[in-house]
Amino acid sequence: MSTLPPGQRELADFPRFGLSQFARRFPASPKVATLQICGEVGNELELSNPLAGLPRVEQVSDFHCVTTWSRRGLRWSGVRFSEFYSAVVLPQARPGDGANYLYLRGQDGARTCVVLEDLLADDVLLADRLDGEPLTIAHGAPLRLVAPSQYGYKSVKHLCRIEFRFDQNGFRPSAFAFMDHLRARVAREERGRGAPGWLLRYLYRPLIGPTVRRFARALRERQMGQP
Repeated sequence: MSTLPPGQRELADFPRFGLSQFARRFPASPKVATLQICGEVGNELELSNPLAGLPRVEQVSDFHCVTTWSRRGLRWSGVRFSEFYSAVVLPQARPGDGANYLYLRGQDGARTCVVLEDLLADDVLLADRLDGEPLTIAHGAPLRLVAPSQYGYKSVKHLCRIEFRFDQNGFRPSAFAFMDHLRARVAREERGRGAPGWLLRYLYRPLIGPTVRRFARALRERQMGQP
């Protein structure tokens, strides 16, 4: 078994998790994936079933949350982002030269900014299945990004929009600015900005338990309220 990255601790389960303000935000269309490609492109796209016709892969990878917990050996299924980019985005949307900053947004309003270089890594997926089953609301239905080499906040759940930009000047992160790192590489412990990663461990770690409970309670209440 591989060694956990610096500062991470293994969890036995895979909890629904995120910033507290998203605990009660859910996707409007959890069963139908639509994906908008926009921004600095020659042609904006509105894709229904964006993975259709592309070669599917299955990948086992670990998930590392910035708050210091990790879940090993998750089995994701979907399409490599690099394949989607070369087969769909480049020929149909035609991003501008140098539009290498991608603003990702989920149906719940969560957003992050990722550089194209990181998204083109071989292990980055647009995933719609987990452990052999369609994604649940807890883990990003109907479509999410999976970027194992980056902290979990880059793997946007309920993905609905990819916006190409020449820089990140107009981007507003979901969290406080110090909590958002452009690259967020796990191996380098790039947890945030303005403070070393090892120091942020002590800020984040006490938040794990209360956040897990808050998100689990919100999901239970939603499920009880459904007909």
